[in-house]
Amino acid sequence: MEDVLRPLVVIGGSLAITLCIGWAVDWLLRRADARHPETPLWGLLRRCRLPLQVTVCTALLSGSYDKTRAKVVEAHSSAIGQLLALVLIAATAWLVVRVASVVVESSYARYAASAHDPARVRRVRTQVTLIQRVVTAVVGVVAISAMLLTFPAMRAVGTSMLASAGLVGIVAGIAAQSTLGNLFAGLQIAFGDMVRIGDTVVVDGEWGTVEEITLTFLSVRTWDERRITMPVSYFTSKPFENWSRGGTQKTATVLFHLDHGAPIEEMRDRLREIVQSSTAWDGRDWNLLVTDTTPSTIVVRALVTARDPDDAWTIRCEVREQMIAFLRDFHPYALPRIATAPAPATAPQPRRRPEREDHFARFDDTLSKDGTGRGRS
Repeated sequence: MEDVLRPLVVIGGSLAITLCIGWAVDWLLRRADARHPETPLWGLLRRCRLPLQVTVCTALLSGSYDKTRAKVVEAHSSAIGQLLALVLIAATAWLVVRVASVVVESSYARYAASAHDPARVRRVRTQVTLIQRVVTAVVGVVAISAMLLTFPAMRAVGTSMLASAGLVGIVAGIAAQSTLGNLFAGLQIAFGDMVRIGDTVVVDGEWGTVEEITLTFLSVRTWDERRITMPVSYFTSKPFENWSRGGTQKTATVLFHLDHGAPIEEMRDRLREIVQSSTAWDGRDWNLLVTDTTPSTIVVRALVTARDPDDAWTIRCEVREQMIAFLRDFHPYALPRIATAPAPATAPQPRRRPEREDHFARFDDTLSKDGTGRGRS
């Protein structure tokens, strides 16, 4: 009877203590969250309840499993202790990663709620995202190393591994040169403020929005919902356009190739009506000028300002569509005409008659002049 009750007491007691600790921590976090609603840290820390309970329960079982005195436990004491140690290391790493993630999210949420500059908010978001990924990677590496060191065979070869660590490090550095380059490029992007999540960029002729930045790659969502994934080292080694850096305001231009008789003043009045009725215009500036001329046409440029690249694209399309409709309906002569009919054929030349035919033709003319119908001798 004692062999049955002792394991139940040890295991049941560990589970009960774990549940009590989890309930107490959750109650304290609820009170702190209700007392300080402006600080999201306490509410976010409640996400750590599950890894905390797993860590506490595993720690209690690791310290008390040998007290059960069960034959099965005594027969496999080493394996059980090894398993509990591995679970404890993994649960602790899970808890550390979750706490770090909560702290980072809380800091970003508090900064975003009080900041008034969207560009700085995107910059902080990019930095905290990469910091969170770095912390996760470091904790994961440390946890895996600690789990490997729990095996006696790994501890036995530790000395020889350290002795060859220099050579292995050189070989690994050469083999992982590209990966390490992307890693440092990701840190440079995060803290150098070169590109941020949410920025509008033009890369290799593709216009899109930066959707995700990791330590090794960057994802750009194009206007037609495609995703372009490229290494972050691209942004540190090649030029690219960042339309969001230094402000999101954009100047949109529309070019018209028109006849020399196009009504420029009336087109200016029409452009004023278009921009004043458009919600994409930010009210800063607009103009319409003749910027170039050719023997057959003139080039008219309409310039309109907008709040961001999306509005610039919208108002560019509106100006182009409505201005062409205005010219088509009221001044069709201003639109260039392209001749597509074939050129008229050259008039046929009279066929030259042979010399003999010319002789008889002259003879017939002589007869007609004499009126006798007979030829001269």
